[in-house]
Amino acid sequence: MSVQSTIPKRWVRFKEVIITTLVGWIPNLFLGAVLRKGLYRLIVAHVGRSVYIQNGVELLGTNHILLDDQVYLFQGVRLNAQGDNNRLQLRQGVALERGVDIGAMDHTSIEIGDRTYVGSYTCIMGTGDIKIGQDCLIAPHSGIFANHHRFDDPTRPIREQGLTRKGILIEDDCWLGHKVTVLDGVTIGRGSVIGAGAVVTKDIPPYSVAIGVPAKVVSGRIGKAKSLHQVS
Repeated sequence: MSVQSTIPKRWVRFKEVIITTLVGWIPNLFLGAVLRKGLYRLIVAHVGRSVYIQNGVELLGTNHILLDDQVYLFQGVRLNAQGDNNRLQLRQGVALERGVDIGAMDHTSIEIGDRTYVGSYTCIMGTGDIKIGQDCLIAPHSGIFANHHRFDDPTRPIREQGLTRKGILIEDDCWLGHKVTVLDGVTIGRGSVIGAGAVVTKDIPPYSVAIGVPAKVVSGRIGKAKSLHQVS
């Protein structure tokens, strides 16, 4: 890589470090929130209206991060979009609770849809694209991981065997319970509910209720809704 091509990246990283160091620690009062929103516009690719960033939020690869209107980032949130051709976008009204960790590797897109809530200490990471739809609820300590390590060759360390990347899609209006794990290559259909502690290894049809390890569909929400309507 030539020196000329590394200078812009170094300059971007230098500005990022200076600005986040200066204002990232300021206590979560009116002044801190205003300074962060204003100065982060100089380094973040897009900052919408009424964005709220508490102190202690860590932002890396800010030139690949887009924060739409009314995004809320609470203490301990970490957004890492460092790398080539990445895109990490939080749509309007997204709220990330304390300790949420989102990381994109090279050539990765991560998008969280309007009004989706992500609970404390949830981890969303991968080399494959991740898209989470609108109005989703993701409970604390969940994990969404869009890649697998290869381990076919027992004579080589697993870390040297590379990764597979298929991506994850969680459609609109889904609810993931406490400590749900979603693995690479999975689509969770619209309106589905995943029970606490489940490990989702295969696609879940729309409006399903799934539980267990691995997660299995135990009922459908549409049938329940019809039954309740008939009873009423």
